[in-house]
Amino acid sequence: MTDSLDPVSAAIVDSGIVAVLRAPTAAGFAAVADVLVAAGITALEVTLTSAGALQAITELRDRLPAGTIVGAGTVLTAADATAAVDAGASFLVSPVLDTLAGQAVPCYPGAFTPTEVYSAHRAGAPLIKLFPAGGLGPGYLKDLRGPLPQVKIMPTGGVGLDDIPAWIRAGAAAVGLGGPLIGDAADGGDLNELADRAKRAVGAVTSARS
Repeated sequence: MTDSLDPVSAAIVDSGIVAVLRAPTAAGFAAVADVLVAAGITALEVTLTSAGALQAITELRDRLPAGTIVGAGTVLTAADATAAVDAGASFLVSPVLDTLAGQAVPCYPGAFTPTEVYSAHRAGAPLIKLFPAGGLGPGYLKDLRGPLPQVKIMPTGGVGLDDIPAWIRAGAAAVGLGGPLIGDAADGGDLNELADRAKRAVGAVTSARS
């Protein structure tokens, strides 16, 4: 159910995918974003470790169609959070718990253990980034949601395209997809291959939810 969520978080849960854009430089993010949105992926996370990330957030907000959600990832400090919101980020994602308090947009902290997940939930996080998720596997999420069914969790980090159905069936509200989705497309790689991967990811979410 998404009716209790803010509009941004509800849209992310409805779509089921956050594309994580990470590269040495954000110069290629516009072309990547165009391909992703055309394939049906409408939530994009621009990581602040990419040179030019803040400018890219602003530019993507301006160029992409209405309904596209652009956020900032790898937010590690209050200063990062403020700069990202000022650049136009609609949501913030962190790999850790304690850097996102008091922001004007939805914030998705990272958590790994049941205690961290529940602490983030009690602090008001609408979505919690299970990170790094790849080494844990969907079975961990299924076990975690047994006592915590009310918590909306987004596995990120090491989630492969073939893994998407298992994560969704285990109870993931959405999945964060970085390297397995983006590949080398942000560094001059084949955009047609990116489009194929994006369509595959969208199809995997749809199929797993049906």
